Amino acid sequence: MEIRPLEREKMVFENGAYGQRLLPWTALNAPFEGAWVTVPAHGATGAHAHHEYEIFIAVSGEAVVEAGGVRRTFRPGDIEFHAPGTEHRILNDGAEDFEMYAIWWDSDMTTTFLGRHDEQVRA
Repeated sequence: MEIRPLEREKMVFENGAYGQRLLPWTALNAPFEGAWVTVPAHGATGAHAHHEYEIFIAVSGEAVVEAGGVRRTFRPGDIEFHAPGTEHRILNDGAEDFEMYAIWWDSDMTTTFLGRHDEQVRA
């Protein structure tokens, strides 16, 4: 077993939120990457879009997720998906920080994963 700890003191502030990339991780061959994200109270991430697929998993606090011009309340346990090219952001108008885990993937990550998997199986 291996555990990769969240190191809050090393989280970097960018695009309106604090984050720590926890994937990729050498111990785990995965076809995706991910990060822990904290949107401060009364804060918001900058609207952006990218070529990867992405899901957000709400962990604590409450916020609003905006994707493709649609806004929805986002609470712990909720999962939000947006397709490549969808402009999205998180708005936290609350008095508490909002925390979530973001996971993203694309075809290049899948190809890399399959190559590493085949090497591991042959070893």
